[in-house]
Amino acid sequence: MSKIASIFICGVFASILACEAQAIPIAPAPVKPSEILQVRGFCGLGFHRDVYGYCVRNGVPYGYVAPAPVVVAPPVVVAPPAVVVPPVCPYGYGWAPRYRRCVVL
Repeated sequence: MSKIASIFICGVFASILACEAQAIPIAPAPVKPSEILQVRGFCGLGFHRDVYGYCVRNGVPYGYVAPAPVVVAPPVVVAPPAVVVPPVCPYGYGWAPRYRRCVVL
């Protein structure tokens, strides 16, 4: 019985703590009018207000469309022509195609 009572008491205590947590305060802090800065008021699309209240153009103009990606085909690799160089044998030897090596003359 004491085990069930302790579990019940812990559950009640946990629910009380959960009710005390709030994400935001009940009443928001008052905001002074000087702290409010209109970002897009009367500037139109593609413009915004700077710190001094003037309308300036955004970084990317309105209606900007990125250029289409360019597809580049891989370069065609042409193998160089096969050059057959006859082997060079030392003095007194000659190339024997039958044996594919240098032999004594």
